[in-house]
Amino acid sequence: MATGKTTTLTFRIEPALKEALRTAAESEHRSIANMVEVLIREHCGRHGIAIQETAPLFPEAHEAPSSGLKPQDR
Repeated sequence: MATGKTTTLTFRIEPALKEALRTAAESEHRSIANMVEVLIREHCGRHGIAIQETAPLFPEAHEAPSSGLKPQDR
């Protein structure tokens, strides 16, 4: 799910909510930022809110590695 650019989001929440978020992230071995992203994606999915995905910076890195053989050589 790695995308190209990211943006910064700064907001204030109650300390108890921050601690709950930290605990949830830790229990899933995620960063707090990644946990917030997962929660937003889940919420949007449940409510039919489309998320416009951005293209990866290096699309070739997401392709399967080539065997180096041409189809006629396989």
